[in-house]
Parts: sequence; C-alpha cells; structure tokens
Amino acid sequence: MMNVSRPAIHPVDVVPVAPTGGANDRPPVRMKDVQGMPGTTGGLILRLSQFVPALISVSVMLTTSDFRSATAFCCLVLAVGLQSLWSLSLFIIDAYALLVRRSLRNHLVVQCFTVGDGITSTLTFAAASASAGITVLINDLDKCNVNHCTRFETATAMAFISWFAVSPSFILNFWSLATH
Repeated sequence: MMNVSRPAIHPVDVVPVAPTGGANDRPPVRMKDVQGMPGTTGGLILRLSQFVPALISVSVMLTTSDFRSATAFCCLVLAVGLQSLWSLSLFIIDAYALLVRRSLRNHLVVQCFTVGDGITSTLTFAAASASAGITVLINDLDKCNVNHCTRFETATAMAFISWFAVSPSFILNFWSLATH
C-alpha cells in the first residue's frame, strides 16, 4: 500500500484550470467567505452566542421546581435543550474546521446547517413565545408569589436571545444556498 495523502483527510489546494476558450469552460463558482458562514471566525462567534443563552435558559428552567406546571415551559426546556446541543455541536465542528483549515462551505454541509438552523430556530421561537404568553398570564393573575416569575422571565428572555442569534446563521446559510 502506498503512503499517499488523500484530499478527504489532508487539505489540498486546487490549482485552477485555465479556460480553453470555449463558452462552457468557465471555472467553477466557489462559495464566498462571508463571516458568519460555517467554518469562519464569525460563524464560531455566532454559534457561541447561540449556545450560551440557550444553556442559561435551560439551566434556569431546570432549576425551577414548578416548570412542569405549564406545557409551554416543558416545550421551552425541550426546544432550548435541542438548540443548545445543536449550537454546541456546530461550534465544535466550526472550531475544528478553523484549527485544521478545512472549508465547511460544501453545498451538502451548508444545506444540513440551514435545515438544522431552520428547525431549531422555529422550535425555539415557538416555545419562547408560548412561555412568554404563560409568564404574562401568571403576572396578570397575580400568581407570582406562588410561582417563580423572575426565573420564567429570565429563561424566556434567554430563549429569545438565543433565537435572535440563530437567525443570522440561518439567513446567511439560506442565502448561500439560494445564490449557489
């Protein structure tokens, strides 16, 4: 067996092929390095800014004894837990790609990131909106002395912040797919 470096394992710079003069001999189009895309420093920062509020939200809710009293709060724990796992996974992938200088701007990778961001952001927004509604209802009924209103409000606010941080990732990845 020969000791040969494979491009799937070791990054190899591709030398562009000179066009031969035909109309269809254009070089292939490469995705642009837009900060916030997978495999960029901006993408790494976006993933961290998604993970931290999601982790705070799920931690605050899980340390509250009566979060199971409303289905919306249970949905919030589930959605934000999924968001934190998704963001942490992509943070690790982005960090690895930056360390070994690999490109993550492959069409299938960007498509997977886009679908995942779309699903997790939709779930997080829906759960945060429902939790906000229940929290306002608890406040309006003057039941805050019995419940942990400030904890519910904190967890809901952190969920909205996490959703707000996921939105640029989704939009950039979707834009990249649409212009590809």
